[in-house]
Amino acid sequence: MGDGKAHTGFWWGDLRGKRSLGRPRHRQDNIQVDLQDVGWADIDWIYMGENRDRWRALVSVVMKLRIP
Repeated sequence: MGDGKAHTGFWWGDLRGKRSLGRPRHRQDNIQVDLQDVGWADIDWIYMGENRDRWRALVSVVMKLRIP
């Protein structure tokens, strides 16, 4: 630590590059697993995601099914 060298990595913090702001994006496999959990594995969620209102309605229904 006291050798005067710049340390990078997990413990000392790797400050190269930029981290995107906001929430992490949803990956396709996460969405598919969530839909399988509620029994909607065959729904065309990509089509639903093309329209913000449809997507919000889908997310609302799925969240109501997941939360007892």
